[in-house]
Amino acid sequence: MKSTKRFHFFVFINSISALLLFCASAEHADQSTKTSIVFASMSRSNYAFDIYALPTSWDPPANARELRITDGRSVNFNGHFPSAPSPSVLPSAPNQTPPLHLVYVTERNGSHSIFLDAVYKDAPEPTRKRSALEVPGRVQLPLVGGEDLGDGRISMKDRPSLVGDYLIYVSTHENTGVPRTSWAAVYSTHLETGLTRRLTPYGIADFSPAVSPSGAWTAVASCGEKGWNGEVEELSTDIYVFRTQDGSDRVKVAEHGGWPSWADESTIYFHRRSDDNWWSVYKAILPMNGRVSVDSVVTRRVTPPGLHAFTPAASIANKSFIAVATRRAGSDYRHIELFDVVSNEFKEVTRPVSPHAHHFNPFISPDSNRVGYHRCRGASNDKQRKDLFLENLHNPVPEISLFRIDGSFPSFSPDGTRIAYVNLPGLFVANADGSGLRKVFKGNAFPTAWDKKRKGVVYTSWGPDFASEHTKVDVISINVDDDELSYKKLTTGGENNAFPSPSPDGKWVVFRSGRTGHKNLYIMDAVDGEIGGLYRLTEGPWTDTMANWSPDGDWIAFSSDRHDPGSGSFAMYMIHPNGTGLRKVVQSGSRGRVNHPCFSPDGKSIVFTSDYAAVSAEPISNSHHYQPYGEIHVIRTDGSGIRRLTHNSYEDGTPAWGPTFMEPVDIEWPIDNPQCSFSDCHWLRISPKTPKYHEGMSLASSKIQCSH
Repeated sequence: MKSTKRFHFFVFINSISALLLFCASAEHADQSTKTSIVFASMSRSNYAFDIYALPTSWDPPANARELRITDGRSVNFNGHFPSAPSPSVLPSAPNQTPPLHLVYVTERNGSHSIFLDAVYKDAPEPTRKRSALEVPGRVQLPLVGGEDLGDGRISMKDRPSLVGDYLIYVSTHENTGVPRTSWAAVYSTHLETGLTRRLTPYGIADFSPAVSPSGAWTAVASCGEKGWNGEVEELSTDIYVFRTQDGSDRVKVAEHGGWPSWADESTIYFHRRSDDNWWSVYKAILPMNGRVSVDSVVTRRVTPPGLHAFTPAASIANKSFIAVATRRAGSDYRHIELFDVVSNEFKEVTRPVSPHAHHFNPFISPDSNRVGYHRCRGASNDKQRKDLFLENLHNPVPEISLFRIDGSFPSFSPDGTRIAYVNLPGLFVANADGSGLRKVFKGNAFPTAWDKKRKGVVYTSWGPDFASEHTKVDVISINVDDDELSYKKLTTGGENNAFPSPSPDGKWVVFRSGRTGHKNLYIMDAVDGEIGGLYRLTEGPWTDTMANWSPDGDWIAFSSDRHDPGSGSFAMYMIHPNGTGLRKVVQSGSRGRVNHPCFSPDGKSIVFTSDYAAVSAEPISNSHHYQPYGEIHVIRTDGSGIRRLTHNSYEDGTPAWGPTFMEPVDIEWPIDNPQCSFSDCHWLRISPKTPKYHEGMSLASSKIQCSH
């Protein structure tokens, strides 16, 4: 097997874009010193997903044996049971029982990859096959993605399907060049040559591809030319079908739907939120002859109201049932069930086996005997499992070491040796290598900022987050090096005083306050607070927030909706501390969000989180994220050279830019850390009979999330 030929020769047809991207990266690197960026992803550090399977036919349920298919390393999800792969992809081992094949997405080694595993459940260890990666009873082969398998471009990978020698999947490696548009597109890679073809038209984003049983057709969820409009619950997608070979003959077959799955060449199951507000599965029947269009396709509802049913998986060998994820009334957990499309009856699969775990995105084996899904593996004695304090991620700027922290609102000490962060409730400080962890404040604190002159002094705001202008929140300072920890309240009145950022000379602190009924910026004395001196920096009937002081003291960057007050849209602005020189740095389209700016140590660039690249996957396919569009970006202070650093379907935010280059390796927790502490989509646990369910909850919560 010539793995070098197949997997290291990875050709992208858009070579001009690749060259421009390389040149832009080199230009940015020339201007950078070696530094580090740390950011937070909501709940991601607690996922520990593995892919499992259960038989589709068993009784009683409690006697079923759940099979863990993936290896317990990192996060593994969105699997696919292929038909027996071509020998050129993964030849069978001689004199062994045919293995169970699985294609899936994994986030190991700091990037998204798609792996193919052949699991020999009963093979003794001495007869293991040799491959690119080798584990007991398993042949494991990276297909696309990862540090060494692509053309150097960082991207998210999703929803893979293996069809002969071709891999069909979502990737975000191509920049659309248009703010607030998704980079998600469907690609086909020939695994023998590495030749990759884009199947999605340029200017369009496609999600959740599914390949028909013959391999001839691919169905996707797509917003089409209208694009993404800021949805965070159900995307405004329709179902499209095109030829898998080259993306031609693309046609819309059903309006208002997502997550397609083929039962045969003319039947597609998909989900949508119905008019009665229940998520339900629908079936589209395509005409066997004649022109296919929305008007010629027959669509009907399959699952009944009274529960949420979504992310369907069709059964090819046995068309009498489908697999779905469900949320039922009174349940806090997402489970996998089978639905008999003939008798209209549900059959539980996962709840009897693991009732207190969320189970995601089912898929069915070609013989219809197994249903796969992913869930958090939880506590384990597996030596390969690592609980990470800081997870290193690959990024397109080599002079920046990028980390995801298991916490929120991180900030670096002036010398870069320590990190403060919050883990609501409580504020913590640790050495950058994960050692020396201390809880220095017990209250509900956000965010964190170190004094640049007084060693060990950390600023934060104490009180409810995501609150109104008149909520009691105050800025406090804490000397984390004191033997007896205490705090000093710097603001008075408590009217949502938050997001402190000290000046580089240690004399002043800029913060956000709602004391006039609108959240504007103020500057106060760093030691004595308001009583030592206070003046107003911005004024207006809008929200200015999340300020950050430049290293040279000349500028303050902040987020604001002043261009469209109350809309929920935030752009990044800069202003001099004396109130002059106001200018906009970047805006994400006309209605987008740019938040949590933080200057680079040299003051020439700013890191921030934004919906600049829209969403990368259907939000319902993940656990809860308030803002599943958040990605980390950097930009020069003059508004040029914007670069996307992270690619995923999570909520990335609150970045901090440190002065030193941290070694790009994972940093483990010194103690065991709880896993699986995440929640399912909040909007799934609200009954459709509750009026709040359909009164624009996503828009309201998104506005609050941006302004804190």
